[in-house]
Amino acid sequence: MAGTSLRDRQIAALKKVLSLNQSVTTDHDDQDDTAGTDDLSTGLANGAPIWKVLVFDDFGRDVISTILRVEDLRKQGITIFLNINATRHTIPDVPVIYLCEPTTKNAHAITNDLSAGLYSPAYINFLSSIPRPVLEDFAGQIATAGVAEQISQVFDQHLNFLTLEPDLFSLGMGQETYWAMNSAQVSDEAMDTTVDRIVSGLFSVVATMGVVPIIRCPRKGAAEAIAAKLDRKLRDHVLASKDNLFSGQQQRHSTSHPVSRPVLVILDRQIDLVPMLTHSWTYSSLVNDALKMHLNRITVEVPTDESNSDKPANKRSYDINSKDFFWAANANRAFPNVAEDIDAQLMKYKDDAAEITKKTGASSIEDLDMQNETNNSAQHLKAAITLLPELRERKSILDMHMSVLSALLAAIKNRRLDHYYQLEETITKQTKAQMLDFLRDGDKGSQPTDALRLFIIWYLSIEQDVSNAEMENLEQALKATGIDTAPLQYVRHVRQITRMTMMATTPSQQSQPSTSNDLFRGFSSISSRLTDRFKDAGIGANFDNLISSARALIPVNRDLTVTQLTESLMDPQNAPSSAIAKTENYLYFDPRSANARGTMPPASQVRNQGMPGGMNGVSGRGIEASFGQKRAGFNEAIVFMVGGGSLDEFSNLQQFVTKRNSGSSGGVGAKRRVVYGSTELMNAQDFLANELARLGRES
Repeated sequence: MAGTSLRDRQIAALKKVLSLNQSVTTDHDDQDDTAGTDDLSTGLANGAPIWKVLVFDDFGRDVISTILRVEDLRKQGITIFLNINATRHTIPDVPVIYLCEPTTKNAHAITNDLSAGLYSPAYINFLSSIPRPVLEDFAGQIATAGVAEQISQVFDQHLNFLTLEPDLFSLGMGQETYWAMNSAQVSDEAMDTTVDRIVSGLFSVVATMGVVPIIRCPRKGAAEAIAAKLDRKLRDHVLASKDNLFSGQQQRHSTSHPVSRPVLVILDRQIDLVPMLTHSWTYSSLVNDALKMHLNRITVEVPTDESNSDKPANKRSYDINSKDFFWAANANRAFPNVAEDIDAQLMKYKDDAAEITKKTGASSIEDLDMQNETNNSAQHLKAAITLLPELRERKSILDMHMSVLSALLAAIKNRRLDHYYQLEETITKQTKAQMLDFLRDGDKGSQPTDALRLFIIWYLSIEQDVSNAEMENLEQALKATGIDTAPLQYVRHVRQITRMTMMATTPSQQSQPSTSNDLFRGFSSISSRLTDRFKDAGIGANFDNLISSARALIPVNRDLTVTQLTESLMDPQNAPSSAIAKTENYLYFDPRSANARGTMPPASQVRNQGMPGGMNGVSGRGIEASFGQKRAGFNEAIVFMVGGGSLDEFSNLQQFVTKRNSGSSGGVGAKRRVVYGSTELMNAQDFLANELARLGRES
């Protein structure tokens, strides 16, 4: 991982693709998360810029859009970018860069482009390894069309994953992976295709990082099948040639010192469903839940007339990128802390703007462009104009987050998200009678499915059994409010599995008493003034009311199941014995070792019907870790969830890393780092509707 984030490495790989696969010099003095987008060169041919056309499919577009902006493509010499499925016109004598998945459909489209003479020459970059049948078919088409001379390069780039944060990725597999892994209606062939897609994505992630990890996973289920196939794929690649994707890293990650390599922890979503449904209080999770962030794009509804709620709202979209300092600092923080920081940042902006205008004599920042250098403050004016781009970008980012906060405030109030959060903090203390009373009489807010999420969390978290009669009463209470209870049919089926794998995440101390009324007196007073604040350069009021009443809702530190499992594998010497007991029998794969390998289970045994991590795995599917391997620690980990990822889990893992690193007395080598990924990042509503409800109807 070499001290740079996954996002940095993917940006560097894309820079090379857009430079016609020529090496690009990286400025190591740049900051890790912004260096990739500042100095994108255009590429030179005899000193002249090479202007290019970029053609991508839908997934290639998503890969690029999550980490690069239009201006970054322009700096790289991309004059126009088009979808491979759109109608396109001839641009003669201009090189084209294709970035797409290696499918028969895309191969045909490329052949047709070359036959029609749309562009020349062609630099073809597939996002993953092209299957041999597709490659042979593609070669046949090229030979038949007689356009081989128009192709300059064909590369497998191993970039078929989406990087959403410096250490957060998704394979972008859609919202049906959990269903596919658990449904009896999915054929073995379809299951194999899904597993192969996951293996391909994980191979690309570790190839981009330049590391061959140690692989750990529970027995049985999809995690074991994926681990075994990934181990085989990595092993074959490393042994096939000394000059491979990992050859430059062999000395740093020697086989004799496995601690210098990361551990890849592959887990089934089945181990803990609660994080997929919880009402979190961190900024990123709230945005994902209330505003449905997708591929780092947030869509906010802005009222056209605040005095008339009947008028339809306008939708406005905002993109999160590596330049967003506020998101980088606050994404994993509790909402009240974010409210404090936005106020501090606005005051800082106000002070900086006032300082500049005071020195130049301008009445405002906007007037600086119209000043001239005929007065005595010419030197100050020159310095001020130099600072203008940074100030305006900072102002734009703060404006965006104030709009997002305004939308969040409305969602919190309308859906009573603070109330659900507080209930879930002490969910195991809720009795059956209390839960029934809440479902029958409680104010559930504007979105009834929030109550269903709360009930499922309670049902999966409590230790006591719920009889059929009690369950019937609880379901009837849900149905009475118009809630579709189809997900419960499947949740009842898997409860025994999750009870075996979930670990207690209840806060160690009791939450503060509810302050909902006081909180929203502050919210309502702030919300009505948010728009006006930006009319006055974003400064006219403060968040005193909100901050003073919301402090009681700062979360208690707690580790989720995935965090405890990760800790037990990274630092078994200091991990709780309860966590070590869960991972004691995890399988161990080392693609660089001749011994730590296993056989691949058939697709029919991939479905998560057994107990992940249990002792009843089929013999011969992997290897038993030795005592030394079980107790070996790791400074770096890649945690991958099969069947859907949660921003709440990602935030929790990053908080764990921050806590460990802040208490570390060692040097750089002692610092922890965790990369989190999944087949698809989902919010609770989508997981309920597209995964659990579908499985429930099949039960």
